[in-house]
Order: sequence, then structure tokens, then C-alpha cells
Amino acid sequence: MNPNVPSIEQLKELGLPAPVSYAPQTWGWWVLLGLLIVLAIVVGVRRYLHWRRDQYRREALVRLAQLRERSDDLNALRELPELLKRVAISIPTRSRHWYAFPVGAGLPANASGQSASTLNVTASSRASPLPRGPAALGKEDWQRYLQRHSKKTLPADFSEQLAQLAYAPEDTLRALPGDQRQALFDTCQYWVEHHHVAA
Repeated sequence: MNPNVPSIEQLKELGLPAPVSYAPQTWGWWVLLGLLIVLAIVVGVRRYLHWRRDQYRREALVRLAQLRERSDDLNALRELPELLKRVAISIPTRSRHWYAFPVGAGLPANASGQSASTLNVTASSRASPLPRGPAALGKEDWQRYLQRHSKKTLPADFSEQLAQLAYAPEDTLRALPGDQRQALFDTCQYWVEHHHVAA
């Protein structure tokens, strides 16, 4: 037996190298990481604001589903035009329209104590009529408004059908065929889901 054979007691454990850090080693990676974090925050905030902005749309779709379940009820049919008007009024705009208020409303008094609403400025003296919001639209104007905010072509008489639901006698509404009622609900649902909102 060879006396120079090492014994197991002479073996030593090898030292492990220092662990590799997962932190970026150069400043460029830190900049990239910072940009990615900022980008994630911006995207998250934009998605949250978009989700919040569309709250009126989600509520309208819930109400529309409830009305569809009661499509045989005349009150449900009569509520369809009102629901679309409420959705149109709720569409967020870039800024509140100044023309929605009377001339001088909410303005402070001038230096002489005379309020701005009593100045010699009247709406009738303007050369062109003031624009109207969707609540005041009717007939062809309402049809054009609905079509302008729709991504696909709506039926040409859609606003007339809505007016019929709102004002026709009960016998006329009872005589509406079921498929025509469902087509109205489908068109209303499409418009509420897909109407265009100005950014």
C-alpha cells in the first residue's frame, strides 16, 4: 500500500466565488430602468383615466341590458331614447362649452358694480346662432349627431324610430314586431359601446 495516498481528512472545500449582483453594472442600464418605470406609470395612469372616462358607458350598457330583459314592457321601450340622450350628454369633451350658459352667467360684476349679464350684450345680437348641445337636438340634427359619433352606418330613420318610441301611442308600440324591437336594442347597444369620443 502506497503511504503517499492522501486521506479524506486532507481534502478541503473549495471557496465559492462572490455572488453575481443582479443590479445593473453601468449607468446606461439604470437610465433604461428609470425610463421603463416612468413608461409603466404613464401607461397605467392613462389606462386608469380611460377606464374612469368610460364609466358612463359601462353604466349605460348595464341599464340597456336591464331594459332588453323587459323588452315587452312599454316603459322599457320608452326609456331607450332617454338613455341615448343621457349618454350623448355624458360624452366627455375636451372642455366645457361656453355656449351652454346664458351670456354673462357666472361672471363677476365690473368695476362700476354692474354685473356682466346686464351689459348691452345679448345673444340675439350675434351674427350666428349659438351651437346647441345634444340635449336640444331633434329630427335630422339628432340623426346626424348619432351618425357622426358612430363607427358604422346607422339606419337612416334611427332618430325617427327613437322619436316614435318616445311619443307614439301605446297601441303603436304594442304593435311593434319583436324583431324590430330587438333591432332597436341592438343598434342602441352598438352605438353606446362604440360611439366615438373626442380626445
